[in-house]
Parts: sequence; C-alpha cells; structure tokens
Amino acid sequence: MSRHTLSVLVENKPGVLTRVAGLFARRAFNIHSLAVGPTEHDEISRITVVVDVEELPLEQVTKQLNKLINVIKIVELEDAASVQRELLLVKVKADGTQRTSVLEVVQLFRAHVVDVVPDTVVVEATGSPGKLDALLAALEPFGIREIVQSGTVAIGRGSRSITDRALERVSRSA
Repeated sequence: MSRHTLSVLVENKPGVLTRVAGLFARRAFNIHSLAVGPTEHDEISRITVVVDVEELPLEQVTKQLNKLINVIKIVELEDAASVQRELLLVKVKADGTQRTSVLEVVQLFRAHVVDVVPDTVVVEATGSPGKLDALLAALEPFGIREIVQSGTVAIGRGSRSITDRALERVSRSA
C-alpha cells in the first residue's frame, strides 16, 4: 500500500465530515491522518485526509466522494507538488541535569519550549512527518512523558488555488 494525501473541499455544513470519514470506513481503509478547518471562504471547509491505500481503490473512493452532495472538489496532493506540515506537542523529562541537553535538541530542530516546570518541558514543533519523527527519536533518550500530534495539513505549491472555482459552485447551489 502507498500513502496518499487528499485535499477535499466541502460545504461548511453539519455532518459533512461524518459522511466523508464514513465512506473510508465502509471501504475498510485506515485513515492515517485527518485534519479539518475553514478556508478563506466561510462557506467552504477543507478536509485533509492521509490514507494508506492502493491506487485503484483510491480512485473508487474518490469517485464516491464526488457523489456526496456537499463535496465540492477533491485533489490528490503529491509530496513534491505540495507543502505538508504537522504540529507536535511533546512533554519531555528534563530535570536540572538533563535540561541543557534537551534544550540543545529543541534548538537543533528549530522547535520551541512552550512550558517549563521543574522536572519536564513541553516542546512545540511543526514540520514534515519525517522531521517530527526525527525529533521524537532525539528526545526519546531523555524520556517522553506525553505526545499530542495533529493531522497533516497540506497545500499545493505555486500560485493556483483549488478554492478559486469552488466558491462559484457553492454560490450556485445556495
């Protein structure tokens, strides 16, 4: 199986996310990452789905997604043609003897310390999944207490916007 990132523009209405996620569940596809948020238009939301699936079943799911009434547009974002990022918050053991070493790792990865207490620090980092995995591996020897990681958000490179014509469709259907 290979990993695919889909950017799905949908009408900003209740229940749309449930229907989109349900379509993947009915096909028994495991969603690796799911992130949802508003776009530059109040009427449109963007769902970024990262899924491990073969090419042919993905094409079938894409066709079924297009049939959902509130789905406006679906674009597969290739790694080379898009910018993809995740957010990571990690709580690391950092007593007085380890704190300097932990802070060196944090600085090396251009991450930020966002909370400090006597025995731990909370680190915030954004980046590609590979960068965040490398940061976690570097922090592991100190003792990771807790991890919170967002889903992938992605946007196509270049000047084109996938929402340009999508707003026209939402305006016509209203």
